[in-house]
Amino acid sequence: MSVGSYQKQSASSGLISLQADQSDLKAFADFAALVPKAAAAAQRRAINRTLRWLRTHVARAVSRQEKIAVGAVRQRLRAYPVGGNGHGKLWFGINPIESSRAGRPRQSRTGVSVAGRRYEGAFYRRVYGGQPDIWIRTASKHFKASDYPDSEVSGGGGASSGWISENGSRYPLAKAKISLDDVRPHFERWTKQAHEHLLKVLEQELNFELQKYLRGSARV
Repeated sequence: MSVGSYQKQSASSGLISLQADQSDLKAFADFAALVPKAAAAAQRRAINRTLRWLRTHVARAVSRQEKIAVGAVRQRLRAYPVGGNGHGKLWFGINPIESSRAGRPRQSRTGVSVAGRRYEGAFYRRVYGGQPDIWIRTASKHFKASDYPDSEVSGGGGASSGWISENGSRYPLAKAKISLDDVRPHFERWTKQAHEHLLKVLEQELNFELQKYLRGSARV
């Protein structure tokens, strides 16, 4: 464990890696040398507990900021427990999320509303199987590219682009999505908070292992 926690971002995701560094563990060095398995177990539990804590708080923060149902945000978060390298990781997919997952879509004669957002001229229905989504014909006067990120509206984009051709190529459709680019600046803050929380939990877990060791030594 030569470095502490850190974060990395890509075009479609963010990754927070949690681990304690040597300077944070100096106070427990003697105990770790004496009972290495107990110290390793404490670190593993501390990191995994912190990952669960971080997943909960990131989901709530993004839900509040972007007005998206917290359950939909949680589906974008994947926690990877501690492996052999002593790292625990939290992966967050930050490519645009379907607007239909932000809340309960409501169809009216003039469009679709969901979670405080209004999509004039759109309709909510299943297109070519799968789950229902919010769609708009790209020829509609209400179409705004900012409401339909990741949609290729000129040419056939394919299933991953959000572009679908309905009834041949006469009625190209775009799927309503919500950009998550605004959450990017928060990754450094979340990483710092998670690392601080990790050190607190690590102290608790090491103390727990120390007390077990002392009770066992007293019986011997």
